[in-house]
Amino acid sequence: MSAPDALKGTPLFGQFPTALKFSVREQSRNRLAALLLVLFVPLWYLLMTSIAGDKGLDFKLYATGEMLSVNGKHITLITAGLNSLTMIAGFVVFDAVRKALAFDRRLAFAGFRQSTLIGAKMLAIGIVAGTIALYTALALLVYWRPGFTGWATILAGFVTMTLTYGSLGLLLGVLVKNDLEGFFLIIMGGLTDTFLQNPLGNPAANKPVLQYFPSFGPMQFSVGGSLGDTVLWRYLGLGLIWAASFAVVGLIVFHFRTRSRRPTG
Repeated sequence: MSAPDALKGTPLFGQFPTALKFSVREQSRNRLAALLLVLFVPLWYLLMTSIAGDKGLDFKLYATGEMLSVNGKHITLITAGLNSLTMIAGFVVFDAVRKALAFDRRLAFAGFRQSTLIGAKMLAIGIVAGTIALYTALALLVYWRPGFTGWATILAGFVTMTLTYGSLGLLLGVLVKNDLEGFFLIIMGGLTDTFLQNPLGNPAANKPVLQYFPSFGPMQFSVGGSLGDTVLWRYLGLGLIWAASFAVVGLIVFHFRTRSRRPTG
């Protein structure tokens, strides 16, 4: 008997824990993503700080209009963290959603409510995103100690960025037909998005057009709190809007792709 068949008749109060267990398990069993998180993040920080050095540069804080004179290494560490999060979070969720989609359909056929499956999927994304962001923020402390408030704002920015690209991974996981398409969109989208925010590598990083990119809010919030002594809650909210937008569209597609087509009569 298959797992979904064995779960037929599961009481409503037991559906959510069961669905959550399956969702977390699918998103946390990706060994390649775990290896990337544990090894790639510290090495990526090391490589990027070696390239950046301690060169001073100016960064515009759009919330206040202030031009900050900052250490290029610190800006690069923030963008390097954001960049690694886009790839790892997007990859983890995309891969898990793609592999579990047929199983989710069978759970719906076995009587699991779609609202339960959707809620479990989003909570699992939140748990995995928080774990990935926390590790990435802790690894940053090896190369830079911004102080507790500064580090906490960086962590919040990292969590928001992870939720954004985790939600994008969810959307692509239920939308695209092939793995290669999803991986390409996540990698290229994340690289372009975060690279443009770093004034050390991008002379146009202070241009207004960048406010329309997903990483703009988390970048402004992280820099404001760690280098500008300003906590910019509005910009954290802007990043959460991106995350919510991707999630809503992805869950709508997920709803239609997991509908039970059993006869109602």
